[in-house]
Amino acid sequence: MSGLNYMRYLTIGRTLRSRCVALITRDPVLYAELAPALRERRLPCVSLLPGQRIPDSAAVVLTSPSEARDIGHRRVLVVPPEGDRTALWAEVAGALIAAEGAELIVGIDPGPRPGYAVLVGDRCIAQGVLENPEDADRLARHLRRRFPDQGLRFRVGSGDRTDRDRIVNALLSSQRSVELVDEGGTTPRGKRQTRDVVAARAIAGHPGRRVREPAKFRTTPGEVANVQRLSREGSGGRFTIPRQAAERVLRGELTLSEAIAERDAVSPAPARFRPPGGEPS
Repeated sequence: MSGLNYMRYLTIGRTLRSRCVALITRDPVLYAELAPALRERRLPCVSLLPGQRIPDSAAVVLTSPSEARDIGHRRVLVVPPEGDRTALWAEVAGALIAAEGAELIVGIDPGPRPGYAVLVGDRCIAQGVLENPEDADRLARHLRRRFPDQGLRFRVGSGDRTDRDRIVNALLSSQRSVELVDEGGTTPRGKRQTRDVVAARAIAGHPGRRVREPAKFRTTPGEVANVQRLSREGSGGRFTIPRQAAERVLRGELTLSEAIAERDAVSPAPARFRPPGGEPS
């Protein structure tokens, strides 16, 4: 996921009735855009004119640049006439969640590209797929910046031992609260990416065993052989990366593409055919 823009997947799974969004504007164009968008996202909303009383339940205010200075509220989001609204809706959802003060539970389904889901109570507010197991800590840092006042707990599935240990160790290196969850019954059927995200939601909903010490990383001959097989496929059958490189891939020190490129750089060029008495062909 480029640019750590994890929260572009931020959604509200169930309406947050205790808090709402206040849309305050006299601008008919802005109102015509935002009011239907709030309804589509099932976000509780109250529409007001500047100067009207803002209810205590309003967690965030949306308004135009020209009207923002006249609005007295602790969290005012200025909406420009044009631009990408992705960050805006992430900020809105973040304000609603922060107002509730609940703990964030992050479920992670381990794998080369782990699925993740962020829950507040029984609501899934964000979900997606990470680029690699170490990205779990980058997600944690992003969530901490976005929700500085919320508790943050990670629940990692027990399957896929190698990638699981990489995820756990990445989180523990930054003193995250981590639980290991038995994955029995959490893996659904379906396409891999969708399945990983659904499994992550199930993992987030199951308390696990608290992990306090980093895992001792071990690779098996089968895991090494599989990475070597993939390297041979990735090189078009020209070579297989050595065991040491395969172990580095499994530990997350190299990507498979980087390992192939390193091996390719030191591989001798294929001999060119030279016909008798002629130039190389």
